[in-house]
Amino acid sequence: MLPLSITRAGIDRRTALKTGTTAALAGSAALLTTGRAAADSPVFRHGVASGDPLPTGVMLWTRVTPSEDALPGSGRGEAVTVRWEIATDAGFGSVAASGNHTATVESDHTVKVDAGGLAPATDYFYRFTALGQVSRIGRTRTAPGAQDTPDRLRFGVASCANYEEGWFAAYRHLAAREDLDAVIHLGDYLYEYARGAHAIALPNVRQHDPANEIVSLADYRIRHAQYKTDEHLANLHARVPFICTWDDHESANDAWRGGAENHSPATEGDWQARRAAALRAYLEWMPVRAVGTGAGAQLYRRLRFGTLAELSMLDLRSYRDQQLKVGAGWREVENPARTLTGAAQMEWLTAGLTTATAQWKLVGTSVMIAPLNLPTLDPTTAQAFAKTLGTPESGLPVNLDQWDGYAADRQRLFTALRDQSVRDVVFLTGDIHSSWAADLPVDAGEYPAGPTVGAEFVVPSVSMGSIGDFTHLPPRTVSVALENTIRAMNHHMQYAELDSHGYGVLHVDSTQAQMDWFYVSSVTDPNAGVRHGASRAVPTGGRMESRTAPMA
Repeated sequence: MLPLSITRAGIDRRTALKTGTTAALAGSAALLTTGRAAADSPVFRHGVASGDPLPTGVMLWTRVTPSEDALPGSGRGEAVTVRWEIATDAGFGSVAASGNHTATVESDHTVKVDAGGLAPATDYFYRFTALGQVSRIGRTRTAPGAQDTPDRLRFGVASCANYEEGWFAAYRHLAAREDLDAVIHLGDYLYEYARGAHAIALPNVRQHDPANEIVSLADYRIRHAQYKTDEHLANLHARVPFICTWDDHESANDAWRGGAENHSPATEGDWQARRAAALRAYLEWMPVRAVGTGAGAQLYRRLRFGTLAELSMLDLRSYRDQQLKVGAGWREVENPARTLTGAAQMEWLTAGLTTATAQWKLVGTSVMIAPLNLPTLDPTTAQAFAKTLGTPESGLPVNLDQWDGYAADRQRLFTALRDQSVRDVVFLTGDIHSSWAADLPVDAGEYPAGPTVGAEFVVPSVSMGSIGDFTHLPPRTVSVALENTIRAMNHHMQYAELDSHGYGVLHVDSTQAQMDWFYVSSVTDPNAGVRHGASRAVPTGGRMESRTAPMA
């Protein structure tokens, strides 16, 4: 078989397309990767997308621009009837479902259709027609049936894409692959900062619209629209369904249920109004299937991929208590009253993981759940420090925005997984612009002798400044020593890479779950190449192992 890093012509899994041939697939691939100028008409200038695949349905998305004065966020434009079609062939000779949707100013002329009546584990092609123009053709794929057992699943995994701070070459390389069932996007799909406000780690390569920090509904709509015009992101959306959750920058930095670090009530108004605007725009512009509508819409949800895997996507920004400040009340991280998930989401997550019938229990979490302490102390020393200095017995957490700042929530979850003997749990994480792999010990101080309850894979940023970028030193120099120190102090950490940008590819089958990290050569070059960085795998029922090559 070809290496995982090489695209395939769709010969193995894609033969499930019973109505097509290899030649037809090659032709459709050419349609899907055409440059934006040729592929997107003025009416459909923001591309097409699909998401949240079910065995018999998938979300389809586009945005209609009825006139030049009806741009995103303008609040102007007539209602438009949009025809949608989804077929098993790129020529639309075998249409599986179709219908009409009215795009209105109330939803910023976005179109979201929950297309149903489809066959499980099948590739489909879709398109939209309005005002005499036809959109580019998108490709999507439904999930396996509930009782089906696919030989394997493969997901692209990405997070943290700042339009100003770098080109989206990572999306270009993901779009070139032919082996993905979906892309799991773990948040920070866009950034709220004002133009030029974050040229700290990297020089800006382009400019945000609008120029101000986004606060109003119109602002969020305009920023979403700008990101959708990126060629590489648009091509990736058109090739594979996305499964998304949001982190903080889709609203404001370090968001919590009552505010955000990057929000000033005195100058930016009521936080709940801003959050409602951010959520409304997110639901309009992203191909997600939320539970409920309006400001109370629920983003945490679960998707099943036959008996092989179940994916729980979390929302850790809407329900959390405010983040603690480093050094201020260290013991508060273990306060059982503090929550990251909120009580209802924690109950939903715990119940789902402990009763799941699928083999692999995947969890999309926007922030790292593995303990990351400096240092991880032996129990006796930790207790002495805790009594004299008021530090947590679990050690000194590095980042209180992560699960480390809400240790009681994590302990409740880990204890339930241990007590119920739940196996094959893998957390997928973004947020911290770096790459990590870790076993998940019930007690980090007892690792490796103590029990573990799963593993975690953290993917790097698509373009946002990495930890290494902030040092302004040559990559793979000082950061290597820091990585080694972190791993020496956190024995459950099996991999750390602080410099590079890129994405992950997660492979799961009946024997293992493996993450491969791929790194782009530069985020300041839109034509940057890509290399394989590392591989780590978790055998079923076991602990993490190193791999020397990407999954074939």
